[in-house]
Amino acid sequence: MTDTTNLTLPLLAASQAQKHVTVNEALTRLDGVVQLRLRSRSLTTPPGAVLDGECFGVPPGAVNDWAGHEGEIAQYTGGGWAFFAPQRGWRAFVDDTGSCDLHDGSDWRAGGLSLSPGGGGLAARSIEADVVIGAGSTVASGLLFPARSIVLGVTGRVTDAISGALTDWRLGDASSDDRYGNGLGKALNSWISGPANPFVVWADTELILTGNGGDFAGGTVKLVAHYLSFAIPDPA
Repeated sequence: MTDTTNLTLPLLAASQAQKHVTVNEALTRLDGVVQLRLRSRSLTTPPGAVLDGECFGVPPGAVNDWAGHEGEIAQYTGGGWAFFAPQRGWRAFVDDTGSCDLHDGSDWRAGGLSLSPGGGGLAARSIEADVVIGAGSTVASGLLFPARSIVLGVTGRVTDAISGALTDWRLGDASSDDRYGNGLGKALNSWISGPANPFVVWADTELILTGNGGDFAGGTVKLVAHYLSFAIPDPA
């Protein structure tokens, strides 16, 4: 046995020379895997600017130094890439999505909270979008709650002051245009905290902004949709 079972850390051999090389390799691996943080799981090309010790989830279609390592974790160390396979039950924080993901033994599950022996599970997601406001009485955000999800609510913040003839605004969807808030502020850093009684959306449901007392002219709002979703068990 040359490596440990779970983290594939290299083991020292009896009477091994230059033991520090093996020990340092194991410590570097531990530094990356314990409290695992992936810069991304979607990049297919290894980045040019990377810090020693940083880790990435290698997606399908990866090229260059990552080619042939689909599904593995790539760690930059010593001027090159080291690869290891994540195992069922591993968790990782993914920087570019802000999600805490769970590995099911085959792939990562975004926001995974639980995983049954047969592959069923529960996930919690928070999806963010910057909504650039155009002229009009309503603004379609482009931010969707996906079909068959359990909606928990919406939070947000005005990141560029909202302009126009409106006095304030409301946030909702096609079935209730103020579901997540009414009388919302226009000034920079005005915030939205719109929890909802949990409910199911059976089709993709878009968030909609509506002006009160007049039309929008401009501005930007950062919105975050919070929801739960289920995964069905794996096929037989």
